[in-house]
Amino acid sequence: MSDDQPSSTSASHRGWLEKIGQALGSVEPKDRDGVLRVLRQAHDRRILDADALAMCEGVLHVADLQARDIMIPRSQVSLLPRSESVWELLPTIIESGHSRFPVTGENRDDVSGILIAKDLLPYLDPEHEREFQLRELLRPALFIPESKRIDALLKLFQESRNHLAIVVDEYGGLAGIVTMEDVIEQIVGEIDDEHDLDEDNWILSSGGDGRTIVRALTPIEMINEHFGTSFSDDEFDTIGGLVANGFGHMPRRGEQLVIASLHFEVVRADSRRIHLLAVREQAKE
Repeated sequence: MSDDQPSSTSASHRGWLEKIGQALGSVEPKDRDGVLRVLRQAHDRRILDADALAMCEGVLHVADLQARDIMIPRSQVSLLPRSESVWELLPTIIESGHSRFPVTGENRDDVSGILIAKDLLPYLDPEHEREFQLRELLRPALFIPESKRIDALLKLFQESRNHLAIVVDEYGGLAGIVTMEDVIEQIVGEIDDEHDLDEDNWILSSGGDGRTIVRALTPIEMINEHFGTSFSDDEFDTIGGLVANGFGHMPRRGEQLVIASLHFEVVRADSRRIHLLAVREQAKE
């Protein structure tokens, strides 16, 4: 094949774009909702499959989220103290299974830097144990406000080559952390690995606006325990199942519903299931 012949991949790419153009037709979307409608029309015409549509929606959706919406809250962050003994750090590292840890000084708000667990490996050899100096292993911490937009944070991660950001509140205290994986999951869906402990991560964050972000797969029993409700789990095991049934259809982002004493808003969903919900107590009349 000569160099000036288009590759099959390029031709396929152009064909895909042409099909999207055909789906647009003479319609020119004037806002993001218009773009979403066109993408869903492309899905209805089988130009986009469900996974591609969900990812496109996820990309548009991250612009609505702030760090506080997806962060791991302070109470659930695994922290390491400044220590001159590598062996004092290992229990927390082994128990959590994480790869990156904020290192703190006198209190939990005094974050000195980030430790990558694999950097400790050379010092587990008794011959090198005395050479251990924690401060020399710390990477600079990336600090962001709770209001940091997630799309901007993703770009910041790429530019700084960091994989973890420290979220600080208005007083400069530790509010939580956000990882690169947390951001990417908002686009592609959940990324489970062998260290994910779902039972510790159902309730993702509680904001000052009274909303609590929860995973749709949170067991109803845990929702009842957290919010003091008494939803039945006879028919549905998860809060996502209960909410989807309440809507009577698979809801889209932004749709809202009140069930008993709780107000639910869909934060993230695709054509197959709900991923995240914002929950707040319904004001009593």
